[in-house]
Amino acid sequence: MPVISRFLGITIAMYWNDHLPPHYHAKYGHYEVIIDIATGVVTGSFPKRALRHVLEWHDLHREKLMENWEICRQKQMPQQIEPLE
Repeated sequence: MPVISRFLGITIAMYWNDHLPPHYHAKYGHYEVIIDIATGVVTGSFPKRALRHVLEWHDLHREKLMENWEICRQKQMPQQIEPLE
């Protein structure tokens, strides 16, 4: 599972050739969520503050996330995405 960004203790990753719809995984400690790239719908459990950071990052990088989704579907290494500052 390629890690595409890390910030504030949060790890963002995508699996190669993962199932639809396009999404990514965010981990924070023992919490994990899956976030739909197109809609921003969140599945799973995350602390509220950490989730706000992830969704802010999501809004800033939606286009790059879709590009990385397509790269991962081809089983290639995705590009790193800037962390949230």
